[in-house]
Amino acid sequence: MNESHLKREFPMSQKNFDQVKEVAYALTGIKLTDHKKNMIYSRLARRIRQRGLNSFDDYCLLLNQQGNDEATEFVNAITTNLTSFFRENHHFEYLKNHVFPELIKKNSRSRRVRVWSAGCSTGEEPYSIAICLSEQMPVSSWDIKVLATDLDTNVVAHGKRGVYQDDRIESIDQGRSRKWFLRDASGSEVRVKRSLQELVTFKQLNLLERWPMKGPFDVIFCRNVVIYFDKETQKKLFNRYADMLAPGGHLFIGHSENLHKVCSRFESLGKTIYRKID
Repeated sequence: MNESHLKREFPMSQKNFDQVKEVAYALTGIKLTDHKKNMIYSRLARRIRQRGLNSFDDYCLLLNQQGNDEATEFVNAITTNLTSFFRENHHFEYLKNHVFPELIKKNSRSRRVRVWSAGCSTGEEPYSIAICLSEQMPVSSWDIKVLATDLDTNVVAHGKRGVYQDDRIESIDQGRSRKWFLRDASGSEVRVKRSLQELVTFKQLNLLERWPMKGPFDVIFCRNVVIYFDKETQKKLFNRYADMLAPGGHLFIGHSENLHKVCSRFESLGKTIYRKID
């Protein structure tokens, strides 16, 4: 559906879009650019229909009203949630072959491991981490937990349920999928096994607000999240991650992201894998 057709339904002026950008930045820290205008239009047009409003002017008025209940739905609408199990698989191979064996030695006294999936979307990433943990770590005799957070309340709820369409696990080899997923009677859906669900805690969290958890974390995944933030926000965020990581802890970011001139508290290990400098 092209933009001109969409505009005939609810015209969106540049002033409307500027108002939307201001609210998005205030609520999430995300800087929307003009090339996102078509995407934002189509997503918010759905909200206008669902709210029974008549125009973008009405919607912007609603967004700017004190105490309105639209803010959460607005955030859910504008955030993008693209993910898959074992996406950027080299990260998970590095976890299994290097990070977790190192943690078994390093944390042998505390027998404690903490991993944070920041921007967990619908849960494929934290469950992939939990699978790697279960395959490499003594989870039954250690205190091991994965925290999964996202700004979008809908995807957090999806991840917590742990139910996915069958085609979501097509890329996982059959032995692994049989071990960690249960099929429903129709074969169209799969459920993450309880042993994995018990390792993962899902919470809604705005990364730019106060973080209630204390840490320290041994590993943080923050992949394809900071691309939506400006440089100053990225600097603050990565410094906060460094504060939250244990000495020598690992940070994994997205394939199109890097810490060059953003944060000097990490050393690059290649392939968007970083280690906190002690």
